[in-house]
Amino acid sequence: MPRRRIRVTDASLRTAFAALRTELDVPSDFPPEVTAEAQRAAVPKGYEDATDLPLFTIDPPASTDLDQAMHLSRRGTGYRLRYAIADVAAFVVPGGLLDAEAHRRVMTLYFPDTRIPLHPPVLSEGAASLLPDQVRPAALWTIDLDAEGRTTAADVRRALVRSRAKLDYEGVQRAIDSGTAEEPLELLRVVGELRERLEVERGGISLRIPEQEIAERDGTYELSYRAPLPADGWNAQISLLTGMAAADLMLGHGTGVLRTLPAAPDGAVGRLRRTAHALHIDWPHHVSYAALVRSLDPRIPHHAAFLQECTTLLRGAGYTVFRDGILPSLTTHAAVAAPYAHCTAPLRRLIDRYASEICLAAVAGEPVPEWVLAAFEALPREMTEGGRLAAKAERECVDLVEAALLKDRVGEVFDGCVVDVDEDRPTVGTVQLETPAVMGRIDGADLSLSLGERLRVKVVQSDPGTSKVRFAPA
Repeated sequence: MPRRRIRVTDASLRTAFAALRTELDVPSDFPPEVTAEAQRAAVPKGYEDATDLPLFTIDPPASTDLDQAMHLSRRGTGYRLRYAIADVAAFVVPGGLLDAEAHRRVMTLYFPDTRIPLHPPVLSEGAASLLPDQVRPAALWTIDLDAEGRTTAADVRRALVRSRAKLDYEGVQRAIDSGTAEEPLELLRVVGELRERLEVERGGISLRIPEQEIAERDGTYELSYRAPLPADGWNAQISLLTGMAAADLMLGHGTGVLRTLPAAPDGAVGRLRRTAHALHIDWPHHVSYAALVRSLDPRIPHHAAFLQECTTLLRGAGYTVFRDGILPSLTTHAAVAAPYAHCTAPLRRLIDRYASEICLAAVAGEPVPEWVLAAFEALPREMTEGGRLAAKAERECVDLVEAALLKDRVGEVFDGCVVDVDEDRPTVGTVQLETPAVMGRIDGADLSLSLGERLRVKVVQSDPGTSKVRFAPA
C-alpha cells in the first residue's frame, strides 16, 4: 500500500513523534547481542561472479539501505532486465538472534523525523546494502522481455554484484528529459512505459500518491505536495515486473507466499464516485476506475485529495502462503491485476527474504529450505500485525502534522466534503478539506451527514500532541 510520506522542520513535532514511538512501543536500539551477531555475519562462498555488470540504484538521495540495483539492455527486438536484490539471507542465520529480532520488528517503520530499521544498520546500511563500488551478495534476476514489454523468461540465482552508481529520481528524470542518459538509463523510460501500457491492458492500477511536505515559515505551517515524477513510476514498474515474475515461479513450483488483494466491492467504488462528485472530479459512468485514476494530476490539490481516498480500495490486502502444489483460491492482487509477490525489499520487509529463497529454489529445481517452510504458519500473521503498526504510526504522524498545520487556524472556515459517515451515528463522520488536503472528524450535532456531501466546516480543535483536527458545520 502506498505510504503518505511527510517531511517536517518543526522541532516541537519531533518531540511529539518521539512520544508517539514510546506510546506505540516501537523498538528502538538493537540489543547489543543482535548487533554483535550482525557484525560477525560473513558472506558464504559459492556465489557466481557478476561484478562486471554495470548496475545502478535509484533511491532518495539520503537513502543508504539500498535493496535493488538494475541494468537494462536491448536483446534482439526486446529487452533484458538484470535486477539485483540484496541477499539478506546470506547474513541472517535461521533461528538466530538476528532472525528473531527481524521477526519481532517485521518491517522498517518510517517516521517524519527518523526511521526504525528492520535490521541493524551495520547490515541494512552496510554489509548487505547495495552501495556503489562495493561487492555485495545478491539474488540476481534476469528477466527477458519482448518488444511489447511482456515477460518471455525469468531466472534468479545468487551472485556477487557491484553497483556503479547511486542515482536519485530527480537526477534520473533530468538525464532522461535532457537526452543525456546513457542507454541503460534511457531504457528505464522505454521499458517503464511499455509496462505501464501493459498495466492498463491488464486493468491494473498504480496510484500516484503525492508526497506531503510541511514546512514552518514565520511561525505558521505551509503544506505542499511533491508529485511523483515519471521516473518514480518507471522504477516502480521494474519492481512490479519482478514481483509478478516471482509469483509465477512460486505458482509453478507449487510453494510460495503471494501478496493478494480481492476485488473491491461495488459499494466501495460507488462511495468513491460520490466523493469524486463532491470534489468536482468528472467521472463519467462509461469511464472505469482505473482509467479515472490514470487521468488525475497529483499536483492539483483536489486530485491529490481524491487519490488519498483511492487507497481505501487497497484495504484487505494480505499474504497468502501455499505449499505441496495445493494452490490457494485467491492468487491475484486486484491492483496489480495479476499474481504478485513481495520480493524486492528484503532490507526493509521481512517476508521478502523468504520470497527470494522460494524463487531461488524454484529456479534451481530444489526443495524450498526447511527454515522457510517452518515460518509459513506465522508469516502472514506477523506481516499483518507489522503492517497494522506501520499504518497506525503513519496515521498518527499524519494527525500530528495536520494538527500542527491548522493549530493557528482554529475558528476558520474551509470548504470540504464528507468522505465517511458512521453507520450508527449519521451526524458523525470524516471531512476531507479541499485545500489544504487535511482530514478530520466532524460532529454535525443535529445535522445528518451524507457521504460525498459538500459543506463548509469550521476548525474547532487542532493541537499537535494533544488533540487531532476536529470540525463542526459552519
